[in-house]
Amino acid sequence: MSTGRLIETFLEALHAESGAALNTLLAYRHDLEDYTGFLARKGRDPLAAGRADIEEWLARLADLGLSAATRSRRLSAIRRFHRFLWEEGLRKDDPTRALAPPRRTPPLPRTLAPEDVRKLIDAAASIGRGEADRVRNGCLLAMLYATGLRASELVALPLEAATGPREMLHVRGKGGRERMVPLSAEARERLDRWIALRRDGPFGNSPWLFPSRGREGHLSRIRLFHLVKTAAARAGLDARTVSPHTLRHAFATHLLEGGADLRAIQLLLGHADIATTEIYTHVLEERLRELVEAHHPLSEGRRGTGEAG
Repeated sequence: MSTGRLIETFLEALHAESGAALNTLLAYRHDLEDYTGFLARKGRDPLAAGRADIEEWLARLADLGLSAATRSRRLSAIRRFHRFLWEEGLRKDDPTRALAPPRRTPPLPRTLAPEDVRKLIDAAASIGRGEADRVRNGCLLAMLYATGLRASELVALPLEAATGPREMLHVRGKGGRERMVPLSAEARERLDRWIALRRDGPFGNSPWLFPSRGREGHLSRIRLFHLVKTAAARAGLDARTVSPHTLRHAFATHLLEGGADLRAIQLLLGHADIATTEIYTHVLEERLRELVEAHHPLSEGRRGTGEAG
């Protein structure tokens, strides 16, 4: 049976079994013709194609710039086609069975401009029934941005983590891994003010840095989440796009924009694997592109200047 007839037979079965709409059938036809055309140029056909052939086809799609989502959709069509060939006894195996779908690049994290972070911290410092609440709230957001801590790490900091000169915080993160995180001058100043007020408050004997009447004895992540949302609204920001994690992303992004090393960011964020930190490489890529544009002798900005470096 010719390749064209195999495709037609498959599409007829697809329409009969699932009632696939015309647009769906056209999309399947397009994907299958692209795939079988690729095989034909290699002297292969779908009855003899192996896993390596399909992986090579997927690599070609990636080279053409197709997104992981598009490649996954096309692979889904090829999987269904090869399963049909196997179920109909036209092949003895299904070469797509062990294929993993193309890995999707995680979305870039939302972040904030430095001036928006300033508005957010100032707004938080204006929220509260009394001075202690306002000082604590300003301290919480300043520390989120200054340290890149996870919300769960910040609210569960013991008081002893901030003892001593406070240039560094001792943090116990995911999996019990410990790390030291430096504090900025502003964060230290806000922390000093909070500890002084906390000492004379109703939770003076609590072992937690940010005590609360809740079951855990310290401020909950939900309370911190609501504080950030309230502060964002008061600062004139879109509260739907701002969360404690946004400040963690801002911390990493702004450090990278300032020239920090990715490995140092990994340590500060407490990532066990640098691959997790590499989501921020879009910042590095943009900076490197601007570097080349500004300094390479053949870049657009330097053509005709006579500068050869």
